[in-house]
Order: sequence, then C-alpha cells, then structure tokens
Amino acid sequence: MRTGLDRLAALALATGLLGGCAWVSTQNAISAERSLAAAGFQMKLATTPQQLASLEGLPQRKLLARDRDGAVIWIYADSMHCKCIWAGSQAAYGRYQQMQKREQIAEDEAVAAMNWGPWGPWGPWY
Repeated sequence: MRTGLDRLAALALATGLLGGCAWVSTQNAISAERSLAAAGFQMKLATTPQQLASLEGLPQRKLLARDRDGAVIWIYADSMHCKCIWAGSQAAYGRYQQMQKREQIAEDEAVAAMNWGPWGPWGPWY
C-alpha cells in the first residue's frame, strides 16, 4: 500500500512540475509576442492544414531572418500557443532588439538594487 501512495505522490509532483513548466512556457510566449507586436511585427494565423504544417516545420519561438524579394524579413513561429507566425521588417527587428536591451537593463538594475551583501543571494553560509 505504501508503494502505491509513493507512486501517486511522485506522479502528482511530476504533474505539478510539468504543469508549472507549461505555464512558464505560455507566459514567456505571451510576453515575447506582446513585445513583437509593440515593435511592429504583424501576426498571421495558420488557418489551413497546409499553413499549420508549414508553421510546425519552422524552428519554434525563435527569431529567424529570411530573404523576401531582396529584403530581410524576420519571422517568429509559434505552433503551440497562438498557431501563428509573426513577421517584421528589419526596422521592426531593430525596435524589438532595443526593447529587449531596455528590459534586460531594467532587470539588471532591479537585481543590483537589492542589498544582497558581499555574497550575493547565495550567502552567507555561516
């Protein structure tokens, strides 16, 4: 009986952890897609089986440069969350990069503002 309860507890823990990972992944996708929209990227939903298959064949949730008629466009595929592709110009990509840099600087400044002491968040051990 104890073994069954141990297995049930382990399953519940694993399910909770996986659910937490899925939640974080979804939140990251939402955040990235909001930033893409703010930078000027346009979203196009995959509405046909062919579009969805094409979307699923792309690297997911990564910005990729593509050549279209001699101009660089940037694409971001998300077949899991929105079932869409985001596309933006070089200018939109530049705005996105600047936004990411500002967010990183703000995060770094917030961490630096915390008074962790000489050992940072890992200490002291004594």
